[in-house]
Amino acid sequence: MIGLAALVNSDRSVIKAATLHQAAHTSKGRFVMATSRRVERVAELIKREVSQMLLSGIKDDRVGSGIVSVTDVQVAGDLQHAKVFVSIYGTSEAKAETMAGLKSATGFVRSELGQRIRLRRTPEVIFLEDSSLERGDKVLSLLNRLSQERESAEQTNEAVDQTEE
Repeated sequence: MIGLAALVNSDRSVIKAATLHQAAHTSKGRFVMATSRRVERVAELIKREVSQMLLSGIKDDRVGSGIVSVTDVQVAGDLQHAKVFVSIYGTSEAKAETMAGLKSATGFVRSELGQRIRLRRTPEVIFLEDSSLERGDKVLSLLNRLSQERESAEQTNEAVDQTEE
């Protein structure tokens, strides 16, 4: 049975809209992109599942050498590729070791995602290091230092003004 819904437009003629499954394919068999809401939901599911795998699923010791957290997941519109952005806290050697461990665990992560998330095709997973938290921390420390320098300059100016009077 084909699941069609009938919609009535202003001319009272009937427009037939296909279900989500049928709308995903054109008449020539080519795949059309998923809706943005679905892409966002899949990205959130992948983020949650990969975060849980980092806590307990991945047995590679290299992954535990730095503190790892998933900051973002970007899924392609066709749900075939997923970029997993991870933030790694630790030395540069620990970061490199952790990224090597994550890249070697890519196949395991993909197979686990296939079991945990019901999708027609499990997306290819690519781990990328996200350094935005470090950059943000650096900017905040610079802003704090400028603020302290400004306050100390104002205090010295006030002291000079009081001694001149």
